[in-house]
Amino acid sequence: MNELFVLHAEICKTLANPKRLEILNALRGGEVSVAEMLRTLRLPKANVSQHLAVLRSRGVVKARREGLNVYYRVANPKIIRACNLMREVLMEHLAQSVRATRKWGVVSRAGG
Repeated sequence: MNELFVLHAEICKTLANPKRLEILNALRGGEVSVAEMLRTLRLPKANVSQHLAVLRSRGVVKARREGLNVYYRVANPKIIRACNLMREVLMEHLAQSVRATRKWGVVSRAGG
């Protein structure tokens, strides 16, 4: 069982990067070419390649080459479901924070 916790922690570390989460979000609809990802994400190619390499090495995404193009997809659809679930939890948390702020009349001041 300890090995399972170690693996779980490793996957969480892999997903603990906002750019990698953006990449996964770009892949939620299915297979996408690197060229399309670059257009969608507006990140430098080297940066996207680095993150894709990490995701691929951890088994989160799979790659397929077709001619000069490389296509990526999420290795297991449950990964997207897990991300969706976490996003729901975070949205609920944010909504509760907003309600608490309004209830207590706390006003946030931007910039200071």
